[in-house]
Amino acid sequence: MSSTAGQVIRCKAAVAWEAGKPLVMEEVEVAPPQAMEVRLKILFTSLCHTDVYFWEAKGQTPLFPRIFGHEAGGIVESVGEGVTDLKPGDHVLPVFTGECKECRHCKSEESNMCDLLRINTDRGVMLNDGKSRFSIGGQPIYHFVGTSTFSEYTVVHVGCLAKINPAAPLDKVCILSCGVSTGLGATLNVAKPKKGSSVAIFGLGAVGLAAAEGARIAGASRIIGVDLNSNRFNEAKKFGVTEFVNPKDYKKPVQEVIAEMTNGGVDRSVECTGSINAMISAFECVHDGWGVAVLVGVPNKDDSFKTHPMSFLNEKTLKGTFFGNYKPRSDLPSVVEMYMNKELELEKFITHEVPFSEINKAFDYMLSGASLRCIIRMEA
Repeated sequence: MSSTAGQVIRCKAAVAWEAGKPLVMEEVEVAPPQAMEVRLKILFTSLCHTDVYFWEAKGQTPLFPRIFGHEAGGIVESVGEGVTDLKPGDHVLPVFTGECKECRHCKSEESNMCDLLRINTDRGVMLNDGKSRFSIGGQPIYHFVGTSTFSEYTVVHVGCLAKINPAAPLDKVCILSCGVSTGLGATLNVAKPKKGSSVAIFGLGAVGLAAAEGARIAGASRIIGVDLNSNRFNEAKKFGVTEFVNPKDYKKPVQEVIAEMTNGGVDRSVECTGSINAMISAFECVHDGWGVAVLVGVPNKDDSFKTHPMSFLNEKTLKGTFFGNYKPRSDLPSVVEMYMNKELELEKFITHEVPFSEINKAFDYMLSGASLRCIIRMEA
């Protein structure tokens, strides 16, 4: 066991004291892990749109002060009672959703939506006792999606940790904790395009580009990128995108444009925007008889999906996915190996890097649209 096992650790953390305000570097106390918990030393973390969305508290119930962060790579410092498959020194990726391996979803080959550890953005405490493991001068600091990686040390439920190859560079594979795996899996695990097929990707942010990367790996011959920002098109070529469509350039619905380009529709489509109109277009642009559309983006709570039932009767298929249908503990280690075997390219997703002390720059990069992923180095 580590020399700090069982003790409170004092370390630096970037604390969000209120919505939309710059994070403040503070010294926090991190309590030891309790039953089925693990305390990690975070080496690298990354900023995701989900962090920004809840930091801004758009349409959400504010839960502050809080430590955000959920894309990261770290090393196990100590483990709590009942943890048997991890030990100090193991390299892990913390994940915002979990795999308890005991519930009906975890035991199903068709689902990755764990009953116990499914993402919960409203809960700011640990499951074990309903309390936070972070504090400053006795004041609790809330967790975020069970990970809170904007801290040099954090405590995570063991079911939300994927043990990975210790040879994998954590400053690269840390981005597999969320968006990249979501987009990649949406294509490889759910859309499942065949070699030589055509795929349309709606939204060319990090998740959409990961979906395009999946289509490239699958051997798709045509990968059509759809985005309202034409400036993204050149960057998308690096991810295998072969053709581009900006819906604003046409007077007809984009699904009709794509159908004309592809002699009736694409074989597969993956929607990564959260726009209900993009979702409808992604479904209606696939070919009848065999076309499959996969929805990844999260819509507004009041949105409703409307399409003519004949689309279904004409044998178009609509699917949704959560975290790319990956079970975190069981499947993420193999995704890391895809990178290690040079099948998956991660470096092209990483556009910026900053030291932990300058974490607010990562927010500036993302808010300005300049960044896909900004790696945050916890140590100078």
